[in-house]
This record gives sequence, C-alpha cells and structure tokens, in this order.
Amino acid sequence: MLDSLFNNVNNPSLIYLSGAFLLILIIYFIVIKILSSYGKNPKYLIPAKAVKKISRPLLFIFLSFLIRMQSLRMLFGLDEHGYWFKKTSTLLFIFSFTWLILNILKIVKHRVIEKYDVHAADNLKARKITTQFNILERIAIFIIVILALGIALMSFEGIREIGVSIFASAGVAGIIIGFSAQKMIGTILAGIQIAIAQPIKLDDVVIVEGEWGRIEEITLTYVVVKIWDKRRLVVPTTYFIEKPFQNWTKTSSDILGTVFLYTDYLVPFDALRAELTNILKGSKLWDGEVNNIQVTDSKAGFVEVRALMSAGNSSDAWDLRVLVREKLISFMQKNYPESLAHTRLYVKNMDEAKNRNL
Repeated sequence: MLDSLFNNVNNPSLIYLSGAFLLILIIYFIVIKILSSYGKNPKYLIPAKAVKKISRPLLFIFLSFLIRMQSLRMLFGLDEHGYWFKKTSTLLFIFSFTWLILNILKIVKHRVIEKYDVHAADNLKARKITTQFNILERIAIFIIVILALGIALMSFEGIREIGVSIFASAGVAGIIIGFSAQKMIGTILAGIQIAIAQPIKLDDVVIVEGEWGRIEEITLTYVVVKIWDKRRLVVPTTYFIEKPFQNWTKTSSDILGTVFLYTDYLVPFDALRAELTNILKGSKLWDGEVNNIQVTDSKAGFVEVRALMSAGNSSDAWDLRVLVREKLISFMQKNYPESLAHTRLYVKNMDEAKNRNL
C-alpha cells in the first residue's frame, strides 16, 4: 500500500485528496474562528469555553466527509473496499453529529441556568427553571441517542431487512413486551409530567414518608430526597404523581412556624405575648411578618398555648421555633413558675375528715 502511495505522487487522486483536505481544514478553522468571535461577546449564546466542545465533533464530521472521498481509496489502492469506507464514513458522521447535538444541548442548558441563582433566598423561579431543564435534558439525550443508534443500525441493509421482518411478525410479542414494560414506561411518563407540571422542584422542602428533607436530584425514573440528618431517600417518580405528600415551598419559601406550650391556668397571657415579641425582635431568623400568642385548647390539667411566628424559609423557621420554645420556657421558669403545668390536689373539709378517721 505504501509502494502504491509513493508511486502515485503525481496521481490526480492525490491532488484531489490534498485539495479536499485543505478545503476541509480551511472551512473548519473559519467555523471555529466565527464561533470564537461570538464566544467573546457576552450577548451571544455561545460562551468562550463552549467552542472547544463544539470544535471536536465538528472535526470528526469533516473527517467523515474526507473518508468518503473516492480519491482516498484510489490513492491507497483500496477502491474495492469502497463499501466499508462508505459505511465507516456514515457511522462516523452519525455519531459525530449526535455528539455535536448533545454538546449544543448542554451549552444551551448551562447558558440558561447560569442566569438564575439557586442559592438565593427567593429562588423559586431559579429552582423551577433548573428542574425543567435538567429533566428535559435527560429526555432529549435519551431520545437523541436512541434515534442515532436506530439510524446507524438501519444503515446496514442486512439489519434493515431483519428489522422489517421482525416488525412484520412481532404483533403478539409487542403486546407482551408492552405489558412487561408498563411500569418502566409509566415511570418515564411520570418524570416527564414532573418536568411539565412541577409538583416538586430542585431544593423544594418536602415531607415524604414522614421524613423532612429537600429535593436533591430529579431523574426520569427516581427522585432523591436529602433528609435533614444527611440520609438519602430514593423514591420513584410515580410516587409524586400517585401519592399525597407535603411540599413546603411549592409557591414560596416563606413559612409559618408554631410552638405549643402546655401551661397552668395561672399563666399570664399578656406577659407571654410581650416576651414572644421581645424574643422575635431580637432574632435575625424572624422575617417580621407574623407574631401571635393564641390559646388553642384547655383541658382539666393544662392550657394549650400556641406561639405563631413566620420566617423566610423552612430552615430558619425550624431554628426559630426551637429558640422561641426554649426562651418562653425559661421565661416562665424564672418569672412565673406557678404557670408551669402541674397537678393540683384539692381536699375539702380537712378537719371533718380527720375527726372521722379518729
């Protein structure tokens, strides 16, 4: 093969191949130059770092055109193997183009998401956009890869004929497979429904199976809930479509917190209200919205008192509740110990009872 190459230095095929290779290189560098110039300007979609991700699949796409040229086969004396050169070129183009599309998809997603700060205090819109793009990206990747594999396989005539014959005789088998894959399909559809309807979003505060936590990851088939004690609860996506659960940040992150105290009937409610106001004003956890003391129930041995307060998010609400509970109990212990719940024993006519015993 090398002898044939050296003997054909003046061969027109070499000239055509060299010209085509040079043309491809020129086109490649022109495209990269244009993309790089767009990447330097912040108003354009393509960031500077993304040019490298696009340039690599583009290089392989141009290479697939070069492999398909007849001049290359003639130069190396492999013209009789044209079928394999064409198939290699086709497969290289399919997978390179798929690679390019996936990279562009990731670039667009990153470009959109970086405009929103998920770690901000009021991050509802940011979590909504991030959740949608994460799930829809996985759906798009799944569909694109399946289509690419299908197109690549169908490019072989033998496989195409086998596929047609299988499809022609697969009526019953398709029904059986459909029933077998019903759960998997239902799970994937639930993931798509979550992306569109968004009953949950990334970083949402939820109570699932009696556990308090945040949505850490959402995929097509499962959701990861990060429990407050750093455990992870993995739940299928269908759970959030079929079963009830609590979402504390569905529309906003602010939330009301409650503290229940069980006191004696002698408790001074006005003093308790004043102390709650002092506690809340002295804490950065309180958002200044809600501050109230209410008597919510009364039993034979105690009075149920509810302290109601508000906070900017569920984490602050939890810490604020703990603080208020501790401070109010300390306040009653120090200033009104008789207000703490205790058991009374009332004895009537003590002297008469003693005489009867004598």
